[in-house]
Amino acid sequence: MVIDGAQLFVRYAYPPNARGSCGPLDSDALLHYGQTGVTDQGLRELAKGFAGAYPYLELIAGSNGIPDPLDRRVVEAYWVGNGLLDSVGIRNMGNSMEDRFRARTGQQFPHLVEGVLAGGVPHHSFHVFEIYPWLGLLRDERRYATALTVLDRCRIRWGQVRGIAGDEAVVSSPQLVWKGTLLSVGDPVVETAKFAVAGTGFVEKLNVGDVVSLHWDWVCDVLTPRGLRQLQHFTARHLEIANQGVEHRGAAIALEH
Repeated sequence: MVIDGAQLFVRYAYPPNARGSCGPLDSDALLHYGQTGVTDQGLRELAKGFAGAYPYLELIAGSNGIPDPLDRRVVEAYWVGNGLLDSVGIRNMGNSMEDRFRARTGQQFPHLVEGVLAGGVPHHSFHVFEIYPWLGLLRDERRYATALTVLDRCRIRWGQVRGIAGDEAVVSSPQLVWKGTLLSVGDPVVETAKFAVAGTGFVEKLNVGDVVSLHWDWVCDVLTPRGLRQLQHFTARHLEIANQGVEHRGAAIALEH
């Protein structure tokens, strides 16, 4: 079933929201919208409360002449990836970063600009690897394990469903690995992820063998082959950029998810 952009946004935004990591405090409202499939002005207002993600949607939409930041194509571009991202352009991307982050990142801002010039686009993986503070903590022996876990769970990752039990799916998904100077996608690891609460969830008719997207401990959507390729492409793109600057990256950029 094809859902609209607002509902697609709910699927990806709810997992960190439920953890209190980003967005409005009322995560139950977001869950209710996702379970009922209702899209109204109330949901649109909730989406605007995601101070990390929503400006990227506005940037993608504005750069592509799309009036609605919650247009499905725009939402897909940010969380999974599609051709809209490369239409944003360095100038629009750079101006957006300037407006949002220069005053708050101080001496770290030039490294953010380097990421844009190196080909960074407004995909969620850009925010995780270039903006979020955890990359700089990988070199700290006391914190690298936590940093690696947060980076892995926070990014949108892919996996294949191996089993289903109640509201949970057993999924085989590649995890991030840190090799001292290089962050990369490693071998698949079996994990358990939620896709419903009390029998009602976001993804209908989940089947063993489905390739899915995951955010934190939730299954967000069933990926098409094209969607999988796009997600893998933009993840690899921003990992490469992050690895180019990991040696001089600090931990000072602490911004909204």
